[in-house]
Amino acid sequence: MELVTFEEVGRARDALAGVARVTPVEGSSVLGALAGGPVWLKCENLQRTGSFKLRGAYVRISRLSAAEKARGVVAASAGNHAQGVALAARLVGVTATVFMPAGAPLPKIEATRGYGAEVHLVGGTVDEALVAADRHAAEHGAVLVHPFDHPDVIAGQGTVGLEIVDQCPEARTIVVAVGGGGLISGIAVAAKAARPDLTVVGVQAEGAAAVPPSLRAGHPVRLDRYATMADGIAVGSPGALTFAHIAALVDEVVTVGEEWLSRALLLCLERAKLVVEPAGAAAVAALLAEPGRFEPPVVAVLSGGNIDPLLLDKVIQHGMAAAGRYLSVRVRVRDRPGELARLLALLADLGANVLDVEHRRTAANLVIGEAEVALSVETRGAEHRAALSSALRAAGYRPFPG
Repeated sequence: MELVTFEEVGRARDALAGVARVTPVEGSSVLGALAGGPVWLKCENLQRTGSFKLRGAYVRISRLSAAEKARGVVAASAGNHAQGVALAARLVGVTATVFMPAGAPLPKIEATRGYGAEVHLVGGTVDEALVAADRHAAEHGAVLVHPFDHPDVIAGQGTVGLEIVDQCPEARTIVVAVGGGGLISGIAVAAKAARPDLTVVGVQAEGAAAVPPSLRAGHPVRLDRYATMADGIAVGSPGALTFAHIAALVDEVVTVGEEWLSRALLLCLERAKLVVEPAGAAAVAALLAEPGRFEPPVVAVLSGGNIDPLLLDKVIQHGMAAAGRYLSVRVRVRDRPGELARLLALLADLGANVLDVEHRRTAANLVIGEAEVALSVETRGAEHRAALSSALRAAGYRPFPG
């Protein structure tokens, strides 16, 4: 299968001049300390529409013939490609229809509509939405703008790689999230042509990792089921074209669990002051999970920042718990005045911030004269959380998970 060339990526950069932003790179001292050398964050979360997807979508749509443009375009996406296609179509002057999973985040749905696309909610996954988009294309003659498996899309995404090489000429490793594989395919084309010594590493969510088994099999493998908070990379199989690029040009593909994704999102928010979605934080999650694995200087691509505020709240809480900054316990106390106050005073003396308290006096597992208190406490980290548990035991309480 013929791969996208470095020259095609260069032409895509010319096409994107004045359309896509040259996004900044920001150094991260906290990640650098973990990695043992410089780490930069390539901030595609600050791209127009909030992700890299505008690049490939615009290159694809802008190259359509006049007859194709007249028929309009159609796409399927969990949200970022949808927004990229919607804005690109508006800029080029063609109509866009987008199919999105019924559970797609509301802000992504509304943003896609805001850019002028007609949105239909179908199925529960991007794959199901893609089936509907294919059917729409066949019935109405619209041009399908695939989210990743097309040379123009790959070339457009590859302009991220050109910028990385220009902005970080001393980089040794590029780490990038992988869903269908369009972004890493394009970055690998650009990076390997400009700097053959660069190592390109892909990152997938453990719950939606189709690339590792595909590489072992030697062809794209479709997952029977997949689930992850990182909806932007929740794809059941790489494409035929993207798989060919990954197999030929990508050095390694690793996976990360949900806890590392949430911790990475929290780190980006707290330390880098950058809002990213779980998929956008996947590269950072890999650095946190195995900090010594990647040769510095490292560039971690923050691929997107479109996150539902409700999900952001949940992920922040999950990330804080994973980082040891929450303690949820239940303890038994004597059922008499002052016992709850004594327990809370102990926690206050230890510097814990009590977030929630539930005091129960009637339950089948309680004896007469006994009450149960369920506590959610904010701590300063894993060591503080362990110290709190030890102090509760020393004071005569028997804490057990809440």
